[in-house]
Amino acid sequence: MKYVDNKVTDLKIAYIGGGSRGWAWGLMSDLASCDDINGDVYLYDIDLNAARNNEIIGNKFNHAEGAKSHWDYHATETIEEALTGADFIVISILPGTFDEMESDVHAPEKYGIYQSVGDTAGPGGIVRAMRTIPMFEYIAEKIKENCPNAWVINYTNPMTLCVKTLYRVFPEIKAFGCCHEVFGTQKLLVRMVQEAFGVENVDRHEIKVNPVAVNHFTWLTKATYHDVDLFPYYKEFCQKFKDGYISGDAAVDNNWMNNTFRSREKVKIDLFNRFGWIAAAGDRHLAEFCEGKWYLENPQRVKDMCFGLTTVAWRKENLKERLAKSARLISGEEEVKINGTGEEGVNQIRALLGLCDLVTNVNLPNKGQIPNLPLGAIVETNAVFRANSLDPVLAGPIPQEIYPLISRVCAEQELISDGIANRDMKKIFCAFANDPLVTCGIENAEKLFREMCENTKEYLGMYELNW
Repeated sequence: MKYVDNKVTDLKIAYIGGGSRGWAWGLMSDLASCDDINGDVYLYDIDLNAARNNEIIGNKFNHAEGAKSHWDYHATETIEEALTGADFIVISILPGTFDEMESDVHAPEKYGIYQSVGDTAGPGGIVRAMRTIPMFEYIAEKIKENCPNAWVINYTNPMTLCVKTLYRVFPEIKAFGCCHEVFGTQKLLVRMVQEAFGVENVDRHEIKVNPVAVNHFTWLTKATYHDVDLFPYYKEFCQKFKDGYISGDAAVDNNWMNNTFRSREKVKIDLFNRFGWIAAAGDRHLAEFCEGKWYLENPQRVKDMCFGLTTVAWRKENLKERLAKSARLISGEEEVKINGTGEEGVNQIRALLGLCDLVTNVNLPNKGQIPNLPLGAIVETNAVFRANSLDPVLAGPIPQEIYPLISRVCAEQELISDGIANRDMKKIFCAFANDPLVTCGIENAEKLFREMCENTKEYLGMYELNW
């Protein structure tokens, strides 16, 4: 890469999972809308045709209305070709297929266990991790061999365990995990500020927060707007909307009923009313880290709490729609459009190149930024991005009221990581049986675990399943 007139040219980005029909297109749009970086993006995917399709789509963004930079996209047959000489690496992969995820999410239901996402926590998250971690071990080795100085941005779930694996295999790696869940809570605080203060046009970035804990179970211990402490206002807000947030906009209020990615924020409001701290992820994720009877006891309880169970059948139908869109984009029947995603990946790249400074939440090994969680565990806090530098912000200890919830999750993740690293099925099952969603008793928990492993054994050949 080259620095010329406060711009960076000839940048090389490697995209692992470059056949993505979602995240990849968003990255393409964000890169095209940025006027101070340009270069090449190398797309590697085990589905080479998908990567080749995205090569065509990516290059179309150079001619889209509003494009401010030029990027050349290249599909590669090998991961080595994508990684060699890379300055940045983006990882966004699906470990297995939606058939495997169907078992992750729905096999537990016959034991009375319901999951609203199934990709991070609960029995689904654990078995998904069994598939994902060996893949990340391979990716980490390849990064070490081909581009050890590259910055690595991970979007893949389970986020904590993916980032943990990268550092376990390659301790000197410069990797971090990105998640937008905290942004959603900032946007909720924006709406609260607008209503409470009678102001308009408040930007998410004006809400300054101190996130702590672990990915998808992140909490805020501070939240301010222009140096005004928002906790007293949020307390009033949560009392007012204890039955779910109602904005006065019927289209917004009822959207949770038609879109399983939406909610009325009733879980996070309930958690604040009980514990006094701001839960800062979507309700679907938060529910999965709590005791199984709290919010996910059965589908009616989920409905009463005004969020949804994202079925894998929905994901499969959505994939068909995205495949159809890919075909339209390739043929020219539909034009690519530059729309900001709200993700911060491109700004993180710019900051690491020295083009700006940035403070945002990311997932990194705990070096003491959360002093009452284990050192080396992957935690989510703010971090400062500067030229070739990423430093976590001292977030402070987990508050006592929520420490039992978070420390249990952190300990389980450490146990899962160690169990999978050593291919120790008994240790993995210990984590499985202790998960707060596994409420079916120890004997049924073992039956379920064996069944889920059997259902996805095509991707679990590195384990001794008959333990």
